[in-house]
Amino acid sequence: MSAPALWRGVVLSGTGGIWRVRAQDGREHDVTLRGRLKQESRYDKLAVGDDVDIAEAAPSGAPSITFIHPRRTRLARRAPGGARGERIVVANVDQVIIVFAIARPEPHVRMIDRFLVIAEGNDIPARLVLNKADLVDDPARIDALAADYERAGYPVHRTSVKQPLGLDDLRAILVNRTTALSGPSGVGKSSLINALYPGLNLRVGEISESVNKGRHTTVGAVLVPLPGGGYVVDTPGLREVGMWGLSSTDLDHCFPEFRPVLGECRFQDCRHLSEPGCAVQAGVAGGTISRARYESFVKLRGELEEDEKCF
Repeated sequence: MSAPALWRGVVLSGTGGIWRVRAQDGREHDVTLRGRLKQESRYDKLAVGDDVDIAEAAPSGAPSITFIHPRRTRLARRAPGGARGERIVVANVDQVIIVFAIARPEPHVRMIDRFLVIAEGNDIPARLVLNKADLVDDPARIDALAADYERAGYPVHRTSVKQPLGLDDLRAILVNRTTALSGPSGVGKSSLINALYPGLNLRVGEISESVNKGRHTTVGAVLVPLPGGGYVVDTPGLREVGMWGLSSTDLDHCFPEFRPVLGECRFQDCRHLSEPGCAVQAGVAGGTISRARYESFVKLRGELEEDEKCF
């Protein structure tokens, strides 16, 4: 009896125990997870973006996943609904692009900071996109929002699908990379992808005028092959993003503008809250660190410390 055919692919999507996998030759297949993998604790739950080996089992020839390759990176978040454990949004991404609208819905600065911290906590480079720039008459309003993030070292893209604006620059940084798009519902993630690559036809939601929140249009993370190379992950809108696997004592390293002064505080275990001789607070007072970003740090640190009391 000949050995079963073996090939390698990347997981594009999954639902109901059936996973869509793209082979190295570009063909796509629907496969299942081999039973023994579900029983072995050394395997994490399969995620979109995973590199996997597939075998065609004899005599049926039905393909199944036989091996999950170690992940280079992963974008994880706490399981929703207060459950313990993590949910891997996507594996093996090269960068995270965090999309917020400049209007409709109005951007929430604390939420932007939360998304950036999650990317930093997962050691994945992040960029910020301020979308729907056509809805703002005064460009200075966009510049004011972008200033704190650009000063922190994040690339900030101003985009509009309708004008269009900033699409060529955004498309250039997607080539031959696996990119996760994240952000709240209704900010135009799917619209951006469709404008960058006409023909992909990702679903586009409508903004609910009554509550000014986006309707969830993407059911689960989907890895989309891009023309010319690379992938983009169209993720579900995440209204409540929980930090996972990040301790309160490590949070300061997730704010890039804090890093140059970390270690210069009077006390080695400085929490950067009310301690005398704190270099971070001195940076805020001196204007080298954004007060708004610092206030986000204080809020997020408080959340993490409360969580640590519970566990």
